[in-house]
Amino acid sequence: MNWIDAGPSSALDDGQTLSITVGRHLVAIARSGDEYFAIEDVCTHDGAELTGGAIEGAQIICPRHGARFCLRTGEALTPPAYEPVRVFETKIASGRLWVCAD
Repeated sequence: MNWIDAGPSSALDDGQTLSITVGRHLVAIARSGDEYFAIEDVCTHDGAELTGGAIEGAQIICPRHGARFCLRTGEALTPPAYEPVRVFETKIASGRLWVCAD
């Protein structure tokens, strides 16, 4: 597996997101409680970035039109989005957040 160092896990507070490049994808990393998630940083409705969207439990809300996506599966949960986004595996090791690029 090819893991990308996304920085210190402490840099991301609960309910925050940030965007990184993983391969040829922009990836939104979100923290909800003690869980970290990584999904492709694009709303499948119109291509808007998901970074900056509100985090509610294991969901992210697109800041543009309000579509909701499951951070665990990438499933589109509400219109206007109907197609899922890609998810990436994450792990914490030695205080660093890692995202799998495979």
